[in-house]
Amino acid sequence: MLNKKNIISVVLFIGGLLLAPISTAMCQTDSVANANRYVTRTTQYGIGFTNVFDTYLSPQQYKGTELRYLRETMRMTRLLDGNVSIQNLLQADLSYSHNKVNNNNMFAGMVNWNYGLHYHFRITPKFKILTGALLDTNLGFIYNLRNSNNPASARAFINLDASVIAIWNTSIKKYPLTLRYQANIPFIGAIFSPHYGQSYYEIFSLGNASGIVRFSSLHNQPSLRQFLSVDFPVRYAKMRLTYISDMQQSKVNGLKTHIYSQVFMIGFVKEFYQLRYKNANDTPHSVVNY
Repeated sequence: MLNKKNIISVVLFIGGLLLAPISTAMCQTDSVANANRYVTRTTQYGIGFTNVFDTYLSPQQYKGTELRYLRETMRMTRLLDGNVSIQNLLQADLSYSHNKVNNNNMFAGMVNWNYGLHYHFRITPKFKILTGALLDTNLGFIYNLRNSNNPASARAFINLDASVIAIWNTSIKKYPLTLRYQANIPFIGAIFSPHYGQSYYEIFSLGNASGIVRFSSLHNQPSLRQFLSVDFPVRYAKMRLTYISDMQQSKVNGLKTHIYSQVFMIGFVKEFYQLRYKNANDTPHSVVNY
């Protein structure tokens, strides 16, 4: 019978099987002196709409406004002849929503961190498709302003996601653009959820924690994150506009939860080469004297 420790062990074991061989190769590659790595880093801020539903707190849906922060780093490695990249993606959001009759409100917040690898299939010189897997960790809350016994609900889940990215470098006349689409789908993981009618006092004070961590997959956590963005230059800078469709939902322990977000974001993109050297004496004079 699966319990909390067994589920977490299974997720970590599968994640280790997927990422350990590649991580070992990365460590061996990183030891090479004077390795140049192409890095793309972006920081974005956005605002959008949210739909929050949690039967632990209320049988009603709440709709409102969401603020979101996103920071992403993608860099190339020397794995598989330089065709593998690492993506490090951090998101944080906070929303304020109200029910249909407008007599109650809720706050919701979430921190999401993705880390994983993509293999690059170069279809044409200007178009490529990336496929890979991501470690997807999430921690957040939903707070109902009128509830007295159970005013808040914790949200915590970890998944291994299948991920695909399409990147197209194009232009309008002579104005360069980079279009990108990404979709992440969780396919195996673990999720925290109290049972229907179970209070957090029972869980953390009385120790009634049986079954609060469950195995998750498409059958009880069918979710999807999508990113559609365009990069464009503005004088000496490069900017990015992004539309995010974040559809997170679950049905666990008799409770239904969903948070649907549609967010528009804007930010700056930095592109550079990361230089690594064994010691300071290896640094080229052109860099030292810059």
